[in-house]
Amino acid sequence: MAQLTLTAFMTLDGVMQAPGGPEEDRSDGFTYGGWSVPFADEEFGRFVDEMFERVDAFLLGRRTYEIFAAYWPKVTDENDPVAGRLNTLPKYVVTRTLDRADWHNTTLVTGDLVEEVTRLKQRPGREIQVHGSARLAQSLIRHGLLDELNLLVHPVFLGAGRRLFPDGGTPTAFALTGHRTTSTGITIQTYRPTGPAQFGTFALDR
Repeated sequence: MAQLTLTAFMTLDGVMQAPGGPEEDRSDGFTYGGWSVPFADEEFGRFVDEMFERVDAFLLGRRTYEIFAAYWPKVTDENDPVAGRLNTLPKYVVTRTLDRADWHNTTLVTGDLVEEVTRLKQRPGREIQVHGSARLAQSLIRHGLLDELNLLVHPVFLGAGRRLFPDGGTPTAFALTGHRTTSTGITIQTYRPTGPAQFGTFALDR
């Protein structure tokens, strides 16, 4: 049974919109695209390479799919750890607007999200990875469908932009299963859900 994992580049205030460039996603008037680029270093690159070594398929939102499909097919080095997998492995795109997808080995997911994702996870394999895809990620969190979250928190505050965590959903506790810090201050935190959130009080004993 495959594990569904999410990798998200985030700012200190939780923004994950357009980390890779100014033109990546200007929706809702967002003008701070490319905020992740100044923090990229060797440790960041090593983590990305390690992550892509574990993937057997990708689950993407429509906007992220279009960004990836416009860029990665142009990287033709089969030994590139990112391009080699994105260009060949199965890609499932959650969409209500696309009626075709030309990138090799791409399937459109247009039915009920919970049913479709549950079906994908029941297939044999290691990881089905979600990258970016903010709206899809929010829905997966809301429905408790993720098995692991990799949060790459960058030391920058933007004050605007689409954030990762949604309002609503079931309060859930997570275990920190891995962490590292890069030379530029990115904290890479890996979490796995452990069950319902627990609550208590710091009231003094009487």
